Amino acid sequence: MTLNEQYLVDVIGFNPVERSMLASIFALAARRDPGFVQYDPAATVTGAADIYLVDAENAEAMNEFRTLSKRANLPAVMVGAGVDSMGFPLLPRPLQWARLLQALEETVSAATGKSAGGKDDEGGTLPLGRTLSASGAGRSGAGGSATPAPLDAAAAKKRALGDTVLVVDDNASVRMFMKAKLAPFNFEVDFAETGEEAVGLTGTREYTCVFLDVVLPGIDGYQVCKLIKANKQAIKKTAVVMLTSRSSPFDKLRGSLAGCDEYLTKPLDEDRLLEVIAQFLPSSRKRDKSRSSKP
Repeated sequence: MTLNEQYLVDVIGFNPVERSMLASIFALAARRDPGFVQYDPAATVTGAADIYLVDAENAEAMNEFRTLSKRANLPAVMVGAGVDSMGFPLLPRPLQWARLLQALEETVSAATGKSAGGKDDEGGTLPLGRTLSASGAGRSGAGGSATPAPLDAAAAKKRALGDTVLVVDDNASVRMFMKAKLAPFNFEVDFAETGEEAVGLTGTREYTCVFLDVVLPGIDGYQVCKLIKANKQAIKKTAVVMLTSRSSPFDKLRGSLAGCDEYLTKPLDEDRLLEVIAQFLPSSRKRDKSRSSKP
């Protein structure tokens, strides 16, 4: 994964279920450019939060934010309905992943005078206060003068980190849709049009996630899933997500019996897709395993 601009987001308020969902959102959002990382005062050595995400329906959370905003002009995104948003963007519940990421990008862009691509607009303001990214690189791009790694080396690094995704679908429109939705998160993406092609790729490469169409030329998605899951390493490291227009209980049962981890119906819902991608990130799997091991 390449270095990107990182912004710390302080989450104020929200119930435990929403906070768990937000943790998954930020695990995925950290991969974007600009990236958004949940602010943890205990883990952050220097710098304060860059942007605030506030539960506007929580009086205690709003009081805390008002106190903080007296000290400085803080950019924020509010969540709620029928409340005073203090002039900030207001998102309704339930939270939608894509809309939240868009609101964060727009708020940072307005506060920094930078476009979503990171270029300064003419007359733009200075960037927000310093933050540390997960890699230790500041938002100012410390070390940015270094020569970037060649594309093949970057791809190899992504594969080594478990950042590679395989999309298996004979429909070009679906492949283009998946390419567009995965691109902002800096995954290395391979594509296959047939089940035989997919089996060949999974036999020689390691994937974090395989998005697998059910109806394919030759062997179908259920058979491909069984063959992938027959690999002992794949059972631990590779998630298989079935993509299909078939949504009957019988079809989902067939997917489960084949060993698939999730089942997405077409046309694909962007928020549900992002949720599934976040669910199977290596970092998310480690976090879930850590939670399950606790007494």
